[in-house]
Amino acid sequence: MPLPNNISLPNMLTLLRIALIPVIIALVLIGNDGPRWAALALFLVAAITDYFDGMLARRMQLVSPLGRMLDPIADKLLVAALLIAFAFEGSFDAPLTWAAIIIMMREIAVSGLREFLGPANITINVSPLAKYKTTLQLIALGTMILAPLADFVRPLAVALMWLATALTIHTGYQYFAGAWPHLNASTPEKENM
Repeated sequence: MPLPNNISLPNMLTLLRIALIPVIIALVLIGNDGPRWAALALFLVAAITDYFDGMLARRMQLVSPLGRMLDPIADKLLVAALLIAFAFEGSFDAPLTWAAIIIMMREIAVSGLREFLGPANITINVSPLAKYKTTLQLIALGTMILAPLADFVRPLAVALMWLATALTIHTGYQYFAGAWPHLNASTPEKENM
């Protein structure tokens, strides 16, 4: 299916990031050094698009509702897919698997919070700390891809995963604390889909 003509360059970069996710996961799951290096290279491309799509959208004045929706979805898909892949293929031990579960629970909970507050036209803006959280998650996951290729990286990867988990919990708390006054307010009922 061809893309509509009105898809901007920043949105194309975001869509590229989403398209790379299954390829990265497949390469990680193969388990050999060559595919793992390829996964790391593609992961770096995906992570770089995360920076450039937003920067270009602002610089080119191409910020759009589609881009504002797709960008965080692309980030969450990349993070969640890698967390599941690492738990499945054995890069995560039991404690890191629990860290992965906590990260995914937080991401889903904050998305649900945004969905709940949307009908009341209450917007939860992304805090600077939450942007650092995403960056730290990506750095931690990148080092986790690299860890089997360079044994000395493993302790750093594990430490970064725990740091990312702590920041993820903290920013999740910030979102819910900021939204708390609105959670008891009446909001329009949404139809069940």
